[in-house]
Amino acid sequence: MVLRLSQLFLRTLREDPADAEVASHRLLVRAGYIRRAAPGIYTWLPLGLSVLRKVEQIIREEMSAIGAQEVHFPALLPKEPYEATNRWTEYGEGIFRLKDRKGNDYLLAPTHEEMFTLLVKDLYSSYKDLPLSIYQIQNKYRDEARPRAGLLRGREFIMKDSYSFDVDDAGLDASYAAHRGAYLKIFERLGLEVIPVAATAGAMGGSKSEEFLHPTEIGEDTFVRSAGGYAANVEAVTTVVPAEIDFSNAPAAEVRDTPDTPTIDTLVDAANVLVPRSEADGGAWTAADTLKNVVLAVTLPTGERQIVVIGVPGDRGVDLKRVEANIGAFLPIAGEITLEAAGEEDLKKQPLIVKGYLGPGLSLEAPLLGTEGAAKLLYLVDPRVVSGTAWVTGANEAGKHVFGLVAGRDFGWDGVIECTEVRAGDEAPDGSGPLETARGIEMGHIFQLGRKYAEALDLKVLDQNGKQVVVTMGSYGVGVTRAVAALAESNHDDKGLVWPRSVAPADVHVVAVGRGEEIFAAAEKLALELEAAGLDVIYDDRPKVSPGVKFGDAELVGVPTILAVGRGLVDGVVEIKDRRSGNAENVAVDKAVDYVVNAVRNS
Repeated sequence: MVLRLSQLFLRTLREDPADAEVASHRLLVRAGYIRRAAPGIYTWLPLGLSVLRKVEQIIREEMSAIGAQEVHFPALLPKEPYEATNRWTEYGEGIFRLKDRKGNDYLLAPTHEEMFTLLVKDLYSSYKDLPLSIYQIQNKYRDEARPRAGLLRGREFIMKDSYSFDVDDAGLDASYAAHRGAYLKIFERLGLEVIPVAATAGAMGGSKSEEFLHPTEIGEDTFVRSAGGYAANVEAVTTVVPAEIDFSNAPAAEVRDTPDTPTIDTLVDAANVLVPRSEADGGAWTAADTLKNVVLAVTLPTGERQIVVIGVPGDRGVDLKRVEANIGAFLPIAGEITLEAAGEEDLKKQPLIVKGYLGPGLSLEAPLLGTEGAAKLLYLVDPRVVSGTAWVTGANEAGKHVFGLVAGRDFGWDGVIECTEVRAGDEAPDGSGPLETARGIEMGHIFQLGRKYAEALDLKVLDQNGKQVVVTMGSYGVGVTRAVAALAESNHDDKGLVWPRSVAPADVHVVAVGRGEEIFAAAEKLALELEAAGLDVIYDDRPKVSPGVKFGDAELVGVPTILAVGRGLVDGVVEIKDRRSGNAENVAVDKAVDYVVNAVRNS
């Protein structure tokens, strides 16, 4: 069809919106694809909806190709199913809650696992009904504390979420593999580079999880990869654990006065003066010889604030996102948490924590190193803290550190947690070489949920032997609005958007340049002929707009092919420009339609 700019609901902007942080946000607003309604909430305009619907169509086609069937749930949901899975509490402040006029609790759905599970429970009861995969494309709502980057992190967004239902784990493996393959095809058709990486399941639970990350410097996710093929979100990277050391002949730990050494750097300097080491004994002390004990405050979904101490090598920083992803196994309540370094108020409530001189003794029922009446705190350690390793660390007394404190002999721990920053050059856990780090946008996430939700909501079927078995599930999400933003982010130049043809709002942008009636008549004729040839056409038929503005708008809007009818018409030619390459060619008027049709078919 032909979209005439004289009638299209569109106003382009010359200036960037004040709140735009990234290129996709800036250009989608300037080019008239979206408009801000509130922080993290956007209105979709005609051109934006065209791109969005094309993304959705590609997703639908690939879901259909693996036999998935589309359903559609409400976004406004009752509280009770989420209470049954405990996610009403676990989500904490991350969801929008509301009451109806009778005082009943509802939420705006952040995700729909419970509803999918209950729907299948309502309709299916036999193994003969399975396997089943169903999906929806639906609005989701999350109360983001700091919505940012336009469509990339909003409070309202559109997702494709699908769920597989199988009678056994072998079936789940097959469903997972089918969805994984479909996702790779979706992103290939969108023209969006993605890298599948191992990920943590987080609050979703389950045995296996992968993210599909689009590499970009503005991405919020950090991932690693090796030349040998390993790839993982940093939250899912596992440390290459050193071998345990025989400590039977290790010398006894020794407490020393180390005044004015509250930091790792000052401690290392003091150690090299007070206890110098020969090359035979390991050489000069470094931060890697110290055990840094980091105090964190965890706010649970219940609002309770809990102090946790984590011991890490002093040359390593703590990555709070990695801690957040892995600490759930050690906490009394599951669900979404907030995590931060303990503040002064937290430390005041723990008087036995000596800031700058904290040692691992506080974790033990029997306090070590002179501490008296030490409270039991959850004490976790980095995987590099293995039995037999010796450390310089705090003595739990101001101005004192202990040298030669041996793990497993002098102190213990409550658990081992992946928690430190992953560095470029670290070894991949599968032995495939050193890691390199990169940033990316999460475009999709797939999970083997297993039986978590089916058990909570009693989803069972009769198996071949007539016995009831719990169904096993998979969950598979694609960020639809996020895909539009990522495509804009990776397909633009200094003039505007440069859409891949698969999702562009039109195939060709016809521009009438000049004031003569013959120019507009020729442009009109070409636009209609292109439409008749099966192409989507934008036609800039505005009569009193300058050529500069028209060309500027065409480049800002980003349709793949621009056809300009102007002064060349007297010579029987029009200019056809490829938006991505910038290459322009004069083509005879009577050959122009075939030229554009061939360009569309061959791209």
